[in-house]
Amino acid sequence: MHDAQKANSSSRYPGYDVLAKWSGLSWNDKTREVIARRLSIAPEPRFFTPGEYATVLAIADRIIPQPADRPPVPIAALVDRKLHDQTMDGYRVPGMPRDGEAWRLGLKALNAEASAAHGKPFAELPEALRDRLLRCAQSGELKAPEWGALRPDVFFKKRMGRDIVLAYYAHPTAWSEIGWGGPASPRGYVRLDFDERDPWEAAEARDGDEATARRSNRRVR
Repeated sequence: MHDAQKANSSSRYPGYDVLAKWSGLSWNDKTREVIARRLSIAPEPRFFTPGEYATVLAIADRIIPQPADRPPVPIAALVDRKLHDQTMDGYRVPGMPRDGEAWRLGLKALNAEASAAHGKPFAELPEALRDRLLRCAQSGELKAPEWGALRPDVFFKKRMGRDIVLAYYAHPTAWSEIGWGGPASPRGYVRLDFDERDPWEAAEARDGDEATARRSNRRVR
């Protein structure tokens, strides 16, 4: 769905690692506990079957391609843990089954579409065909009977795509990538005006000047 080369572009926040805040003034014990639990999630299914999990891995790989030069965010495992722990959003759009049921139904339907069109399950398709099926799901063009009353475009936008993106940006690796400092507890943020930052926030490289940003980011705690 996205160009993997763009995901490998140089960092906008060079030298910044949000985990350098671990023992500093920015995070308290509760914050460290939550982040440690998130970092410890193993890349293996608890909610999904192995086949379903392989499909989620293949979907996540196309929606959010990740750079090859760092350990990947375990997106599928984070989605799986959310469903296993029944951490729900507290609301559903009309016609959408409960979170776990919607995922199982959507994955079954997507694999049925892949098998009918190409003779293989979704995870075994080349990237271009995966992208084509995902775009068709996003636009509501898929019609396999396995979808039942679940609209593929609603599943893509309100469940599958949403859960995958939220899982990615719930992980500290993604926080470092976007220059976020993690939960603001107990230190908080002081400079709240546009284009201002606190000394304990990441500096963005501007006009190609990565060296200045890198020097600043080494001191962020």
